[in-house]
Amino acid sequence: MWLGKPRYWIFQALGWGSFFLLYTFFAFSFSTLELVFFKRLGTFIFFGILFSHLMRLLVVRFGLLQRNLTKQIFLFFGITIIASLIASFAYVEVMIAGDILKKVDNELLREKNYSFWFALWLVVLNNAFLYFLLFFIWHLIYFVYHYVEKSRKQQLDTLHLESLVKELELQTIKAHINPHFIFNSLNSIRALVDENPQRARKAVTELSNILRSSLQSEKMETVTLEKELSIVKDYLALENMRFEDRLKIEYDIDEDTLDQPVPPMMLQTLVENAIKHGIGKQIDGGIVKVISDFKGGYHELSVQNTGVLNGYKKYGGEGFGLSSTTNRLSLLYGDKARFEIKQINPLLVEAKVLIPVVTI
Repeated sequence: MWLGKPRYWIFQALGWGSFFLLYTFFAFSFSTLELVFFKRLGTFIFFGILFSHLMRLLVVRFGLLQRNLTKQIFLFFGITIIASLIASFAYVEVMIAGDILKKVDNELLREKNYSFWFALWLVVLNNAFLYFLLFFIWHLIYFVYHYVEKSRKQQLDTLHLESLVKELELQTIKAHINPHFIFNSLNSIRALVDENPQRARKAVTELSNILRSSLQSEKMETVTLEKELSIVKDYLALENMRFEDRLKIEYDIDEDTLDQPVPPMMLQTLVENAIKHGIGKQIDGGIVKVISDFKGGYHELSVQNTGVLNGYKKYGGEGFGLSSTTNRLSLLYGDKARFEIKQINPLLVEAKVLIPVVTI
């Protein structure tokens, strides 16, 4: 990180090389070039490269490009001014040590009748001003370059997300709604038609809501937890018809989290995974508990179920559902969101999603 990429050094060479050529051209136009000129210019450019690189290290180390615009501008000027003064002092110190600055000093002392220290400060400030102009241009180019790169990356991420959405739309029924679930639900509804027509009608509505939501959800990046939770409740209500007393359902939902945005059908996918790989494999059934709460600046959304986690891959990690959950979280929130699935006690598995809190 501290060395920088080859592209960065190419730009450094082009920038300072251009300054060398321009400065030499103008100097040659007005006077005869001597060896002392190239020594001074070479030393000046050396400290220019050194301190511009140190500025870059500060920008990267403290993540200045991720701050808001006002702070960026303030820090931009602060770093530029400080770097200009220090670079100028270092340059003048080397010039004095090498006895290269004698001509300038003699001119200021004899013709302007200045004291030595006053003349020295004029030289320092003069070079500091030139460094400031160059560092100012350097910073502008650096920040504009990264702004363009960031915008281009965001556009690529958006295109990637749109591509994933289209792929998800084609696989919605297969991915989010297990065909066996649909067939089992239809069989349960058929059995209820004669013995409990009212429950059968309600079950048809629940199934219809799930299918409609599954077909439409991937056209949106996020939905409110309240809307997502209503689909989950319909899903579990239908599964409850099949498992009957073998399935116990619990909800622990902080009402303040209901307005929080979540990827559509994500919670439903976790619940379906809990039924398929947890409850469905238990002879005596078990419990599915849905939890939503705020913890440490995150919206923590988890699904706990009775079962044993025999490795992530064996628990559906290779399936489309959990992998799509991880991919969507990464695209929407970058590395700010996390997904994990683990055994929290000998009888209970937990799938948990941590999403950065959004203030409504």
